[in-house]
Amino acid sequence: MAYPAENKTKEFIDGIYLLVGQDISAKAAFLKQIKEQFLPPELRDFNFDTLYGAKLKLSEIQERFLALPVKNTKRLILIKDALLLDKAAESFILDFAQKPQTQIVLILDFEHYDYKLRLIKELAPKAKMVRFQEIINPDTFTLQRQIDAKKIEQALRILNQLLRNGEAAERILGGLRYAWEKQNVHTRESRGKLALLLACDLEIKTSRLKVSSALEKLVIGLCAFT
Repeated sequence: MAYPAENKTKEFIDGIYLLVGQDISAKAAFLKQIKEQFLPPELRDFNFDTLYGAKLKLSEIQERFLALPVKNTKRLILIKDALLLDKAAESFILDFAQKPQTQIVLILDFEHYDYKLRLIKELAPKAKMVRFQEIINPDTFTLQRQIDAKKIEQALRILNQLLRNGEAAERILGGLRYAWEKQNVHTRESRGKLALLLACDLEIKTSRLKVSSALEKLVIGLCAFT
């Protein structure tokens, strides 16, 4: 599921930026603009660092944050794959955010938006978040919500995405069953939905239908159930 990028501004302020999304070219254009504002061309190699979250050690990030700008008032630090930072690096950045250094513009790059992620959750009120196009991988709860809304086309699209992502049929069926059982509503509709799930499971296990065909039949039946 794709979400459009927000409009980018060409006027940048000091502080912390959170770049969220997977549009590589749009991110590159944004970084080019921010570097042009803060760093003269002849000094960019000296005052721009690119670090990678998966490999970043606390000692390395401390060293980069302590370095002074070279013949300039600002240094830019870009941390790519910020989702992969370890807890020590996260804590250091959060401490930095409490008392940011005016000579550092910190840019954290995330592929996905996750409100439960500690860095995003705690930095969002203090930082400028810029959203780019993002591909959100759906789950069975996304599918269940579309089925409950009786949106057949959207539900089938999500089902096909789940199958392309390698989601197993038993996990899809289990997720749907869990979602409806959790609602704890004992009605004719809920009992009918569970009966359709069991019938689909049987069709898959006995190879009466291909997995994709059985699941598509199930989704159509669930959306049409009244």
